[in-house]
Amino acid sequence: MTDQSTDVFIDHVEHSIGGIGGHAFRRLTHVSMASIPYLYYVHGSTISSFFSMQAREFVSTICLLILVIEAFRLKTGIVIVGQREYESNQISALAWGALAVALAILIAPEGENGSMGAGKYGAPIILGMTLVDPVMGEVKRTKKDLSAAIIAGLCVSYAVWMGCHFWIGTDFIAALLLAPLTVLGELPPTRSIDDNATMVLFPLVGLVLLLPFL
Repeated sequence: MTDQSTDVFIDHVEHSIGGIGGHAFRRLTHVSMASIPYLYYVHGSTISSFFSMQAREFVSTICLLILVIEAFRLKTGIVIVGQREYESNQISALAWGALAVALAILIAPEGENGSMGAGKYGAPIILGMTLVDPVMGEVKRTKKDLSAAIIAGLCVSYAVWMGCHFWIGTDFIAALLLAPLTVLGELPPTRSIDDNATMVLFPLVGLVLLLPFL
């Protein structure tokens, strides 16, 4: 029997709760995460002040809350609309993504506060995951062609990273070298960690190692 979580060309529509509607909902939710850099880097202090927290404290708190909810979900075996059937007994893509995005925000060095420039490294890392993943996923699902998915992913990833270079001042060398790592994070088929996490963690680790040279 094929392992749904590691089959590169699996049609997730067939295994999503809610069928095509659930699949579309999951994709929409995934892409909507592209708003996170704007909400955090531009409005993070304002939002967190409503809860009497600093912005970074708020990020950690939200992430911990999601992980607590995820632990309860795993204990009960609940899966909601948009999730895959196999996520009833393993950590969900949403939880992995939330953890990875939180780490990107907390670890990536920031630029000028109160503007998107503060996210000159965190923003492309997060945007890469939210935009590249659905593009590669749909190409693999519909075309059954890994090479085509990689090419499409690289085009989107470089558009994100180079766009951030011109928009918010992401270092050119960082954009050039880290964009492929976003795509690389989509490739390893494993049950141990979801690609929502590896597509953030691969470029994040690369950034940490590259920073002394920038």
